[in-house]
Amino acid sequence: MRAPVYALLCALVLTTAACSGAAPAATPATAVPTGKRVDPATAGSISGNVTFKGATPAPVWLPVNSDQACLQVLGTRVKSDALLVGPNGGVANAFVYIKSAFTDYVFETPTRPVTLDQRGCHYTPRVFGVMVGQSIDILNSDPTLHNVHAQPTVNGEFNKGQPVQGSHMTQVFTAPEVMVHLKCDVHPWMSSFVGVVAHPFFAVSAADGSFTIPGVPPGEYELTVWHETLGTQSVPVTITDRGTATAHFTLATK
Repeated sequence: MRAPVYALLCALVLTTAACSGAAPAATPATAVPTGKRVDPATAGSISGNVTFKGATPAPVWLPVNSDQACLQVLGTRVKSDALLVGPNGGVANAFVYIKSAFTDYVFETPTRPVTLDQRGCHYTPRVFGVMVGQSIDILNSDPTLHNVHAQPTVNGEFNKGQPVQGSHMTQVFTAPEVMVHLKCDVHPWMSSFVGVVAHPFFAVSAADGSFTIPGVPPGEYELTVWHETLGTQSVPVTITDRGTATAHFTLATK
């Protein structure tokens, strides 16, 4: 009787190898991304500025709807922040990035999320960048309903409300796309733009129009600037070992 009982026990085991004493099959290892890493000892940087050509444009005023929480902060009109030109002609909120694909390199996705806040019935920041797969922590700091409506052409669209002050939600874009428009359907003057890039070589111009992109490996690249009202422009840049390249963009109204 022992032989039939042993055979029955083996039939109940997941594999016949377990009954025969053979070693179980190994679990396939998770694929590790292959490619070069940027060598900090040879990496350089790109610095420059974005300036406006022509007379400083007059402010654009937008109407505020009947949301009392916004009216208390903004009054009946809000100054558009779509085009901000400083005293010396510097353009703020221009997204500057290396357009090259860096297919030979592998980059770690940042684990720290980028925060997009809804505060004072504005999106803050107006323009920002993330790497593909990096989390965006979207916060509602206002005591009123906001919604975040993403309008991409490559990534998936989403439209989510945040009715509770202090609430958070997390979103991730899975493909490169410059730029993705985020808007609030409740408050039509609220807009933000995010550049989704497959590498870390991007920056947003400061209030004086300046920008810096550090840690760039040596090579020849196409550097591109994007602005929501002034369009795009590209220039070639060359990074030598531990070198610093400069790039200057001059933008004008269309």
